[in-house]
Amino acid sequence: MNKQPLKWWPSPAKLNLFLHINGRYENGYHQLQSLFQILDHGDELAFDVNFSDKITLADPIAGVADEDNLIIKAAVLLKQSLPDTKSKNLGCNIHLKKYLPMGGGIGGGSSNAATTLLILNNLWNCQLSQGELATLGLILGADVPIFIQGKTAFAEGVGDKLQQVILPPKTYLVLFPDSHVSTAEIFSLPNLPRNTAKINFNEYSFANTHNDCQELVCESYPNVAKALHWLLEYAPSRMTGTGSCVFAAFENRQEALSVQALLPAGSSSFVADGVNTSLLHSQIKAQIY
Repeated sequence: MNKQPLKWWPSPAKLNLFLHINGRYENGYHQLQSLFQILDHGDELAFDVNFSDKITLADPIAGVADEDNLIIKAAVLLKQSLPDTKSKNLGCNIHLKKYLPMGGGIGGGSSNAATTLLILNNLWNCQLSQGELATLGLILGADVPIFIQGKTAFAEGVGDKLQQVILPPKTYLVLFPDSHVSTAEIFSLPNLPRNTAKINFNEYSFANTHNDCQELVCESYPNVAKALHWLLEYAPSRMTGTGSCVFAAFENRQEALSVQALLPAGSSSFVADGVNTSLLHSQIKAQIY
């Protein structure tokens, strides 16, 4: 019998169009406001379900042990959430096409985890609700719920309180300056701004918001500062999340591609459109399994 070809599922990137830090909770986590823009570009995952009782990664990432990979962690967490009678012998060999840079603040690992939870929930017939999957995802990381929801959203709390919003079409040039920024390191800095006033989404504009982490990251990572200063010559630009990727917003794809063509040789970048619904969720809705 011929084996069925692998079905590949999107694992999209996101941008934080702004990031305000409003304070800290008693548990030490930061109180944030942000605007998550889902992009139409990302990694791809495929799931070869079996009954081996083992979860394996067919395409390991260099320098990342399988047990530390969020893909494996997500699959294991989902399996552990099921009754023993349902999870017994469930296994999967997971394939990954990695296009997004690691440590760039565009959600690659979190998105991989969310795609894993969403697709295995169906393939393993777990029957968990989207809310239950988001709760599991939050255990793995603060950015995972946005990818579980799959909608561009205004975020509060630790990034887990999500209000779906509709943004006008924009195209983004995203530049990865080959620096890996530690989120934990940035949030531990004593001079990180932590008192930005809260806003309502109806008060949002790119011009009246900012990224509270940007200045400190640029001071510590010259490559990030250089990339950002280069982009600012062409369009409104900002660092996403805690970095290190920086992005510029354009009215259309041709403008973004024209600027991308001017980048110095060897620069790592991509052009993507902002979307209000993740391509993954569009594919799931179409029930193309």
